[in-house]
Amino acid sequence: MPRHDFQIPVTFKHRVVFTRNAFSPDNPELASILREGGGRRALVVIENAVAAAWPGLEREITDCFQTLPARLVGIRLMPGGETVKADETWVRKTWERIAAAHLDRHSYLIAIGGGAFLDAVGYAAATAHRGVRLVRLPTTTLSQDDSGVGVKCAINAFGKKNWVGVFAVPFAVINDFRFLHSQPEETRRGGLIEAVKVALVKDRGFFEWIEANLESLAALEPATLEACVERSAMLHARHIAEGGDPFESGSSRPLDFGHWAAHKLESLSAYTLPHDQAVSVGLALDTLYSARSGIAPPSLAGRVFPVLRGLRLAIHHPALDWRDSLDQRKVLAGLDEFREHLGGELTLLMLRDIGQGIDVHEVDYALVESCMDELRAMA
Repeated sequence: MPRHDFQIPVTFKHRVVFTRNAFSPDNPELASILREGGGRRALVVIENAVAAAWPGLEREITDCFQTLPARLVGIRLMPGGETVKADETWVRKTWERIAAAHLDRHSYLIAIGGGAFLDAVGYAAATAHRGVRLVRLPTTTLSQDDSGVGVKCAINAFGKKNWVGVFAVPFAVINDFRFLHSQPEETRRGGLIEAVKVALVKDRGFFEWIEANLESLAALEPATLEACVERSAMLHARHIAEGGDPFESGSSRPLDFGHWAAHKLESLSAYTLPHDQAVSVGLALDTLYSARSGIAPPSLAGRVFPVLRGLRLAIHHPALDWRDSLDQRKVLAGLDEFREHLGGELTLLMLRDIGQGIDVHEVDYALVESCMDELRAMA
């Protein structure tokens, strides 16, 4: 029998819009997105903290839908943060709301909130009817410059970060800068770590821009913050669309610099350590390891750490020193968990230089611990 080997490339549209006042009647972006999809019904879910910060938002959305090409069938509030990712409780609640609203695969779930909130809602949207159209409106620096423009959604399970989840391309992402500036200072500042990260692994020029604008960025000057968020978001989105492995079928995770330690630190702290702070510590650790191991020039740390300090981002957490019954650092177990999450050989992204990430497959555990000690001293 002849063998037929079909290899057909599959393409997808990854739409990211930058705007302000997305629910204003004068803003055409949302109408254009809904009209393109020919949508029928829309359910809006809002993170509690966002609704509290914008008490008029629900009325604004209701009024806006009077002229939109889809029927609003409800607005619902739910928690955000790691609470919503702790188990499937809120995913199941979202499924129930999707079912009660009679959403189908031509309907929209419009999610407004931070990264953890979008993770849980996105997982529910991707699995209801095998995929309800999801329109994300990220509200935090971290979600606007990184996770909200990605194609991952997940919740935590078995003591591990993002253990249950899927890859699902959202129908659209709308980065509304109005929401960005409503966040507390700590939230706006912390999310800048993902911009630093993507600059370090992808774009030397962007890192140099961060250095040159460090003072106004540290002051969270609106125009500088928006420029940084947009540039970071586009680097993340372009990698997903053009990087050749958007759903991470291999062993490499080219955007996860510093994340092996970050994910383990989060779980060790029972998720009391926010993701942005955990990533900052993990990035500091892997930057130092890259420099001390000879993978990168020794001068690397002298460029990166002034930026972290200038932005007032964390470089150490006590959990780096926590030990198990065998007197081994607990965080080191994150290396094997990181490998297990994707399978294949251990693959960590380190830095060859600013703007140049490199995959490594072996780690000097003693040197990693020495770098942890150095971070403690620096902090």
